[in-house]
Amino acid sequence: MATESIAPKLKTLLENLLQTPIPVRLRAWDGSEAGPADTPVLVIRHRRALRRLMWQPNELGLARAYVAGEIAVEGDLYTALDRLAGLIWRPPAIRGLPIRAVAGDLLRLGIIGTQPKPPAEEMTLSGVRHSRRRDRQAVSHHYDVGNDFYRIVLGSSMVYSCAYWTSTDGGYDLADAQRDKLDLICRKLDLRPGMRLLDVGCGWGGMAMHAARQYGVQVLGVTLSTEQADYARKQVAEAGLAGQVEIRVEDYRDLDDGPFDAISSIGMAEHVGTGPYGEYAAVLYRQLKPGGRLLNHQIAAIAPDPEPAGRSFIDAYVFPDGELAPLGTTVSLIEGAGFEVRDVQALREHYARTLRVWVANLESDWSTAVRLTSPGRARVWRLYMAASALAFEHGRIGVNQVLAVKPHRDGASDMPPTRAGWLT
Repeated sequence: MATESIAPKLKTLLENLLQTPIPVRLRAWDGSEAGPADTPVLVIRHRRALRRLMWQPNELGLARAYVAGEIAVEGDLYTALDRLAGLIWRPPAIRGLPIRAVAGDLLRLGIIGTQPKPPAEEMTLSGVRHSRRRDRQAVSHHYDVGNDFYRIVLGSSMVYSCAYWTSTDGGYDLADAQRDKLDLICRKLDLRPGMRLLDVGCGWGGMAMHAARQYGVQVLGVTLSTEQADYARKQVAEAGLAGQVEIRVEDYRDLDDGPFDAISSIGMAEHVGTGPYGEYAAVLYRQLKPGGRLLNHQIAAIAPDPEPAGRSFIDAYVFPDGELAPLGTTVSLIEGAGFEVRDVQALREHYARTLRVWVANLESDWSTAVRLTSPGRARVWRLYMAASALAFEHGRIGVNQVLAVKPHRDGASDMPPTRAGWLT
């Protein structure tokens, strides 16, 4: 007697449990398929993936199965994520659903069993949230993956933040857009030869080197990532900029090198957390000269999805302890430290385009990326960057450059009264 195909039974089972139609085609571990034919295919390679969802019926359960390679997507990943968004971001809790009615199917499919261990790529931090020690753990988890891996994703610029796309010309690429972003920041800060710039969260040194080379400033860059610092120092030395640029592994709370003429913070503040943000802004305020400018480039929550039931994929695998605050919260905290906010520029669409290029870079050299890290780590980066691109495109999150000044005691800002006057 022929064995009954698994995919149709699986589709019915999942739709009963989740109480919603499955919006993609399913392929089960026996090769059978069910569902609409004109969609990407969600490949369920192992029944363990479903066991994970029984124990963790939320975003994290799905993410664990994907990172472990127990589920995969064939076809366009962005389309699949769009169609699965309701299940990924707002999956209903299974508790209270009619599991008894499908208990026999669960047993026959081998879905009921002990809880599988999380993939090795999942991170659990220890210690007090946003303490120096725990922040260093979080930063190391994300950034100390390997400079060669990041070079595949980020390209030659090695800049890990939203690019600024000023052209649609076919010859204009990611490196051009990242250069234009760094230059936009330098112009907003009104950098001039001989000035001192503090670059907080300096990454692989892109901003520090651009400011030193193109604007003749002295730069101190700080990061918590030893791998970033090693790479940045090497690049600085090879560029002949060692006399202008210093790179340190240092916590922003330990800074005591001011006063600086300007401060850049690019993609750093998301790691600080809303609670410590007031202290963060106060530290930068103390390090700045009166009349000096701060450029804060930061991702913001716009229309966030409801908090997942339990830990999120991003927190477990990508940015442990990272927090996205609304733009208004960030501006209020910056002003609370004494700054005067003079300009805000939204770059949401620019980040979506940047992320799509990063995903394409990763996919184009997938085998090398896997060899440099692990299959699970490469899947983490592909999933989070693709999902983030969609989040920017759909307006769930944004990214903004906030330009602020430390006023003189009499209130003077040393800034021209119009944007045309200071954004030269």
